[in-house]
Amino acid sequence: MERLESTTVSISIKAKPEKIYKFVSDVRNGPKWGKTYCWSVKKAGGKWIMETPQGPVGIRIAKKNSLGVLDHYIKPAGCGEVLVPVRVVLNGTGSEVIFTVFRQTGMSAKSYAGDIELVKKDLRTLKKVMER
Repeated sequence: MERLESTTVSISIKAKPEKIYKFVSDVRNGPKWGKTYCWSVKKAGGKWIMETPQGPVGIRIAKKNSLGVLDHYIKPAGCGEVLVPVRVVLNGTGSEVIFTVFRQTGMSAKSYAGDIELVKKDLRTLKKVMER
């Protein structure tokens, strides 16, 4: 198995980790903060499906836990599941949200850089939503 290039992006948010965890762990909130990738979410056949710029994509989030693990598992049509590691941890009186982007096999450097910028934008949106 090959090792994928990765970039980790984080953002400090003035909100308790529990508040962020509760919000992000609810798949239905995806369109409220992950606006560049998640346009809508619906449940079909017992599974969550996101409408994305690339079309419908399956999504599930790590099982409820007390460690702040919010890993997303994305399943594009005709592909295997892709891990998107996400964590929320205590940072002083607020939180740090940590999001790792992997450069998938065959992905161009330009597309990878673009994905990283989209993640940064979505994390800024999450910050605005959580700090209201």
